[in-house]
Parts: sequence; structure tokens; C-alpha cells
Amino acid sequence: MEWTPHASALADRVARPGSPWRAPIAGTPRHPFVPRWWKATGSGAWTLQDGPTDAEAWTAAAYSNRSLVTQVGTLHADHAAPEDRPVGKPTSSSTLPHLVVQMLEHAAIEDTSTVLDVGTGSGYGTALLCARLGADRVTSIDVDAYLVKAAGERLAEIGHEPFMVTGDATGPLPGKVDRIVAMVSVRPVPASWLQALPAGGRLATTITNTSIILTATKTQDGSAVGRVERDWAMFMRTRAGADYPPRDQAMLARARIEDGEDVGLGRFPVLDVIESWEVRSMLELAAPDIEHFYEKDGDTRTAIMAHSDGSWARVEQTGHALPVVHQSGPRRLWDLLDEVRDYWLQHGQLPLHGALARVAPDGTIHLRRGQWSAVIGPEGCSNGDRWAFGEVSEQPRAD
Repeated sequence: MEWTPHASALADRVARPGSPWRAPIAGTPRHPFVPRWWKATGSGAWTLQDGPTDAEAWTAAAYSNRSLVTQVGTLHADHAAPEDRPVGKPTSSSTLPHLVVQMLEHAAIEDTSTVLDVGTGSGYGTALLCARLGADRVTSIDVDAYLVKAAGERLAEIGHEPFMVTGDATGPLPGKVDRIVAMVSVRPVPASWLQALPAGGRLATTITNTSIILTATKTQDGSAVGRVERDWAMFMRTRAGADYPPRDQAMLARARIEDGEDVGLGRFPVLDVIESWEVRSMLELAAPDIEHFYEKDGDTRTAIMAHSDGSWARVEQTGHALPVVHQSGPRRLWDLLDEVRDYWLQHGQLPLHGALARVAPDGTIHLRRGQWSAVIGPEGCSNGDRWAFGEVSEQPRAD
């Protein structure tokens, strides 16, 4: 394949003029990292796409600005048969190049930086780092041994041999680095990341189930200070095993049919929370890991929310009539969503993006913007995630 003009055109599309990442993109082939990938079908299953059997489609896909899913559940496209139709969530991909560049730029990587690339995936992002910095300054880590092996081999084929690590990136890390950039999401920031950074070192990551891009620079006291950037990204969450744990669908099933302990009329129209990234992110701070479902049938819209603590809500609206809200469990999930929308209407915006951030040495994230504050702590903690509109005793430092 004559890939050079395609890579050059991709660089023009995804990197701003003057970006230090334009030359690495223009000089790095993407197609070796995605010889096969999965394409979503309307039924929820995936079909295999084989690059070498259709060079034109391979070129078009590899040098497009879109993500190419390479693994669904535990089945990597490299190992699949043409008749395979896996059903489930993606567990690896070659991230759309613009988003890769976005995260690399947020990490403020310099030509002399040493970098930890969290979430090897296909290896394309690692290749861009190697092309700019040299492989001896790059470490890439992924929990999936096959991903690390395949990426390492494909990197070697184009002349790069970075330090490749198979391991849980939320645990102990191999050595010190100047920058950590994550192509997976975490919640909270792993304490090991702060331990791996020197004072002045910087991290760029996203927060699980939110569109938050968090950047922070380590300080002398072992914490880090930064901000929630004013743009958006969502990545797969980190995982400890070969696949994500299966979700308990029982609450969603109950929410579809039960009347609910609390039934009334809603104040706002039905919202597809999944596609409303900023609203969803704010809601996640109040009640992490809500399962969402949305459908439209003619003029009727239905939204369902369910949580593992036993809380659920179902909201149905036809035309412009007021929606009917059914809720049950220890928390009123739709009421929490209404709080977010109330804030939006009262202030003209949500406070999340642009908020100052302080990351404690244990990884807990403290956010603040004006009178709004939030804490993103370890999942399952008794004093876990919370947000409030009142004063707080501790404000993130901007220095």
C-alpha cells in the first residue's frame, strides 16, 4: 500500500497548523495497526472487516478520522473467523486520530519528555510518540497481553521498539516518567500515577463515564493541581481482566415494567442522557455508574435509569405533554438529573468544564468552580463521589 499521501492528508485533517504532532502523523502508517477490525451492525452484533482482502476499504478506514474497534469482549479481530458475530462492548480500538492528538497535546509533551502511554490498544498512539520522541523515551502499558504483544510486533515492523509492559495501569508502574497520557478512563486518578511523576510532571486523562478531560501537574507536596479542560472526550474504562464484568440487567428490566414507589409529572422534557455528555458527566458525579436506556417510538420518548443500589427511574413523554416519572429505590435518580438541569437553567451553563482541580496523593480529585464543588473518590467508598453548591473548606490551588 502506498500510504504516505494518505497519512499526510490525515495529518492535515487532525492536527492544527504548527502542531508538533503533524510530522509524526504524516510519517506514521496507521494501516499496519488495524489489519482487521469490527464494524457495528444495527442489531447490536459486530461483523469482521478484513483489510488485506479489500485494499481500498482498508485504506479508507485506516486513514479516516474515526475509531476502529479491534476487540469486542475477549474476541480480537486478529483471531476472528468471517462468520463470527460477537455481541458486547468494545474492549480495544484504534482511537480516532484527532482524539489521540487532543490527548497528546493536553499532556504538554516536550521533545525531551519521557512518556507513559496508558492503554496501548492497537499501538498507533504509541507509534506517534515514538516518531516524535524516539522509542527510548516511550513506555506503553496495557492489561491485555495480546494487545501488548501485537502492538509491539507492529511497532517493530515500522522501526520502533519502545518499552512495552503488560500490567494493570492502576497499580504499581515501571519507573519514573515526565508525562502520563491515558487513552483509557479512570476513576479516581491512580495513586501510582502521582508516584511515577516527578514534581513538575504532568498527567492527562479522562474520568470514567464522563466527558471530563483532566490535566494536572505534580507539586512538591505529592499532590497535583490542574483543571478540567474545556473540551470533551470519552474513553473505555480501565479493566482488570480480559473483559468488563457483566452488568446486572435486572434493575433495567424492573424499571421497564414496574409502577414505582413515586409517580408524578416531570418538569423537563425526556432527555437522552447518553448523548448529552455534559449533563451525563454532572450526573455521574452525584451517582456514579448509572445505566441508561433511551428509545423513541413515533412521538413517544422513554428514558430509563438504573443503579446497582436498587434505584431506578422510568420517564415517558408523548409529544409536548408533561412526562410521567416513575421512581423507586433509595435515591430518586430523575430528581438528581433535574438538579443538574435546574443549575443549567439558572446559570446558563454547567460548572464542570473549566473547573480547577486538585488531585490528592491518594488520587482523590477535588474540583471547584465558583460556589460549586465536587469530590471524585474511589468507587465504593463510604465518602465517595459527591457534589454540592455551597462553600467548601478546601479550594484547589491554581499555582
